[in-house]
Amino acid sequence: MARILAFDSGIGGLGIVARIRDLLPGITVDYLADTAVFPYGEQADGPLRQRIVRLLGQAIARLHPDVVVVACNTASTLALDNLRATYDVPFVGCVPPIKWAADHTRTGTIGLLATRATVRRPYLHDLSMRFAPDCTLLAYGARGLADMAEAAFRGTPPDRRQLETELDGLFRQPGGDRIDVVGLGCTHYTFLLDAMRDIGPAHIMWLDPAPAVARQTARVLARCGAAQSAPSPEPEQVFFTAMPPDLPALQPGLRSMGYAADAPCPFGEDLTVRP
Repeated sequence: MARILAFDSGIGGLGIVARIRDLLPGITVDYLADTAVFPYGEQADGPLRQRIVRLLGQAIARLHPDVVVVACNTASTLALDNLRATYDVPFVGCVPPIKWAADHTRTGTIGLLATRATVRRPYLHDLSMRFAPDCTLLAYGARGLADMAEAAFRGTPPDRRQLETELDGLFRQPGGDRIDVVGLGCTHYTFLLDAMRDIGPAHIMWLDPAPAVARQTARVLARCGAAQSAPSPEPEQVFFTAMPPDLPALQPGLRSMGYAADAPCPFGEDLTVRP
C-alpha cells in the first residue's frame, strides 16, 4: 500500500502525478501545493529553502509517505540536498533535462525554458558543464509561463501573443536560430507543451522530463520495497497552503487527475516547527 507525496508551488507537479499514475495504476498520491508563496521563482533563496524543508517535514509527519516527489525544478535545485540530509524518506527531484537535450541535439545548441530563479542559479551552469560541455546552452527565464500554465489547467487556453513573446525570448537570443532541442525546466510548462509545439519553430524537439521523473519514482518505490498492489485505506488528498479563491475552476482538472471532489483541503502550517 505505497503512498507518494508530490509537492510543488502550484499545479505544475500534477503533470508528473499523471505520469506516475500511468506507470503505477492505483497508487496513492497525495499532493501538496505551496500556494501561499506561489510562484517560487519570485522568492529569495534562503528563506524559501528554509520554508520548503520545514513544510515538507510537517507533511511527512502527517502523511507518512513512502516516497516524496519534489515535482518542482526551483525547489529541487534549491533544497533537494537539504531535504535528503534532514529526513529519512527517499526523495525524487526534478532537474532541467540538460543531459537529455545534449544527447539529442544535432546542432550543438540546446535551449532551456525555465523560471528566472532556475536560470540564475549556479546549479544550472554546473549541470551544463557536467552533462553538456560540448554544447551551447541558451536558457531563458520566463516571466509569465507559470501563470499561463495555471490558467491552462483551469481551462483557459494560453494567449497566443503572450506565449509567442515568451518563446521569442528564447529563440531570438544570439545563436537562437541554431537551437534544435528545448528542455522544459519548470514542471508547470507541461500544461503548455501542445501550445508551444504549435507556436514554436516546427523543427524543435521539446523535452518534458515528467515521464522520466515518474520512472525514477517507480524505481525508488521498488528499491524501498513499498507494496503497490493495494490502495491505501486513507483517501488521497490535495493540500493547499492557501486555498485558491477559484477552487471550482480547479475541480475539473483535479478530477481528471483522479482526485475526488472533496480532495482539496487547506494545509495548516505549524510555523513554530523547525527541522
